[in-house]
Amino acid sequence: MKRKLKLSKKAKIFILSLFCVAIFFLGYNIIQNQHFEVNEITIECETLPDDFQGYKIVQVSDLHNAEFGENNSELLSAIKEQSPDIIVVTGDIVDSRRTNVQIARDFVINASEFAPIYYVTGNHEARVKVEDEIDNVPLNENVIVLHNKDILLEKGESAIQLIGVDDPDYKAVKDSTEYMSKRLEKYCSNEYFKILLSHRPELFEVYVENNMNVIFSGHAHGGQFRLPFIGGVIAPHQGFFPTYDAGLFYATNDATMVISRGLGDSIIPLRINNPPELIVVTLEKK
Repeated sequence: MKRKLKLSKKAKIFILSLFCVAIFFLGYNIIQNQHFEVNEITIECETLPDDFQGYKIVQVSDLHNAEFGENNSELLSAIKEQSPDIIVVTGDIVDSRRTNVQIARDFVINASEFAPIYYVTGNHEARVKVEDEIDNVPLNENVIVLHNKDILLEKGESAIQLIGVDDPDYKAVKDSTEYMSKRLEKYCSNEYFKILLSHRPELFEVYVENNMNVIFSGHAHGGQFRLPFIGGVIAPHQGFFPTYDAGLFYATNDATMVISRGLGDSIIPLRINNPPELIVVTLEKK
């Protein structure tokens, strides 16, 4: 007859403590995922036109049909409070696994009341092929979808070039580096200060080679799980311990990439030590 293993009182207390810590940690992260941070960033650029000194850009990325407050009222309120010059949306505003174009459309329409919106697609838009539903709905003149297009933003006597590229998944390409190089090579000149909207941060070197000045990106979800001193754990198209997970990245030619941790989630429904974020960038003359 086997004897039942008996744990000492200290062992039981230790196991109970571990259980309580695990429950607390899980609960804390679930609550954290339901709220977002507003992260304000200043980017100094030597070649920024003087008229764009203090130009403010709000970045929304990887919403994945998430809602913060009824009809995204909390998110909209935070955007309005910033009084941005423009709002940029860097892909995956919908989610291919729980697609709801209405949520995305309502958010875009409501946010466009505060500033012009410039939107580029992500891999989730490519999967569900919602471009017709988004492009052809009656939005308004304040919403512009940049399908491999550019536009000049004018202020005072100056202009800067805003460029948007579709995610490589739209063309199901095997070589995303070659795809992006071909899309950007025509913008390689230094005629204008250039802001690029592109969903994929892992192509940073391509953006730098084509003389982009400021790049807004997302896609990595901050690495999903963030560890102290290490950063993100896993990101799509980068794998474990991604180089480009979140925050600012710099190149020697004065280029700066802003990677949003995003606002929603997709395959993995929990972000750990990685709260959703709304990014606010102010451009300053260096």
